[in-house]
Amino acid sequence: MNANPFLAKGYISPELFCDRENETKTLLSNIQNGLDTTLISPRKMGKTGLILHTFYKISEEKLPLTPIYVDIFATLSLKDFIKTLSEAILAEFPEKTSIGSKFMTLLKGYRPTISYDPASGLPQVGFNFVSPNEQEYTLKGLFDFLNSQKKRVVLAIDEFQQITEYPEKNVEALLRTYTQQMHNISFIYCGSKKSIMSQIFTDAARPFYSSTRQLSLGKIDADIYSAFIREKFAPATVTDEAMYYILEWTRRHTFYTQSLCNEIFARRPKTVSIDVARKASREILEKESSNFLQIRDLITDQQWRMLIAVAKEQSVQGVTSADFLAKYQIGSATNARRNLESLTDKELLLETITPTERSYSVYNVFLSRWLEATY
Repeated sequence: MNANPFLAKGYISPELFCDRENETKTLLSNIQNGLDTTLISPRKMGKTGLILHTFYKISEEKLPLTPIYVDIFATLSLKDFIKTLSEAILAEFPEKTSIGSKFMTLLKGYRPTISYDPASGLPQVGFNFVSPNEQEYTLKGLFDFLNSQKKRVVLAIDEFQQITEYPEKNVEALLRTYTQQMHNISFIYCGSKKSIMSQIFTDAARPFYSSTRQLSLGKIDADIYSAFIREKFAPATVTDEAMYYILEWTRRHTFYTQSLCNEIFARRPKTVSIDVARKASREILEKESSNFLQIRDLITDQQWRMLIAVAKEQSVQGVTSADFLAKYQIGSATNARRNLESLTDKELLLETITPTERSYSVYNVFLSRWLEATY
């Protein structure tokens, strides 16, 4: 019982990764059969971990593939996208390697500024494009370079919905035009905003329509998660009551389950009892309370009231029903719909759509539990 086995971020090894066996097999199958994949899940459900786990399997099984991961969440424009992609390629193909040397020669042809992060030593790339044509030419060159490699490239682009926020209006069409020509690259488009990702890939009027296989990431099976948690706590034991509490309190949302288990494990208990689990959960909420209070300053009183109401209900279908509005004094149905849309856009509420219903819950599980306990 030395290192804490419950990771709240990153990926280390399959031993510290819970399940996702079917999703991993699906991703590998799509990659090996030349199919692109759209991977959609709420934020912090574990999609990045799944990608890195799949990449680990590629390496472990010595498959003739080169995986590259790009997170474009922080990008604001096509120029940022090109910069981030360039840096990801350099990270995979260091300048001292033969492929990296060739890429650096190609890159210098686009007249970038290249520096190195003093902490990590990783290259940082900057571009000063004077025209849209230069941007498009550079982007095409990056894709052509990857497409020319002997080993098939697997390019995972995380938070792909960010491209819809770029000031350039032709990014979707441009990327679709280029990517469909790359027969030696398998693309994994990941996103956490389901509504936007669905529009990109299922709207017949959009360039990426019906171009990928869809893969959604849901909650891990309770029995599988229980077995994983017990194994990682060993030789300490976890009571059935505590196990139920952990999975129910975190709603089996990967990040929050891992975080609570991490907090409990840090205490090195010989037995994880319900009292130990509850105390750890209370301390998490105490640590987060100042952050939660700041949210209140960023939204209206009506929106805050809506957030509390949904948290107390845990999951709500009839958000605009007369009973719900009256119970929590939210106001008119029109205002409720407006606040619902705003809170969903801000990712404070999570919209879940099934073939039979549409429901809402507070996106951040810890925030939801804090609101329940405080109001």
